[in-house]
Amino acid sequence: QVQLVESGGGSVHAGGSLTLSCAASGLIFESCERGWYRHVSGPRRDLVSRITGNGTTIYADSVKGRFTVSQDNAKNTLYLQMNDLTTDDTALYYCAARTGPNCAFKHWGQGTQVTVSS
Repeated sequence: QVQLVESGGGSVHAGGSLTLSCAASGLIFESCERGWYRHVSGPRRDLVSRITGNGTTIYADSVKGRFTVSQDNAKNTLYLQMNDLTTDDTALYYCAARTGPNCAFKHWGQGTQVTVSS
């Protein structure tokens, strides 16, 4: 059974930093896409950053230069280093990963809240 557990969220002032972690069980971060999304309102979760199946990292324009996605294969954990946070980064952050034949199945964590105050 696939499980993704996020941690590291919290409350910081603008300009601060946080590091989110996503510990995975039941899957290995390797050949399928994995990454971070965030939700502010409405039904959509917006892409923050992802690592494609071939290892390419992709970032939303709004976080380029401030956020860094990485993974520790030994710990099977995905990270999101967030620097120079702004109030616009306030959101519920989700880890997501694909598995299965043709990476057809997408799994989500429960989310971790990030709140940035001015």
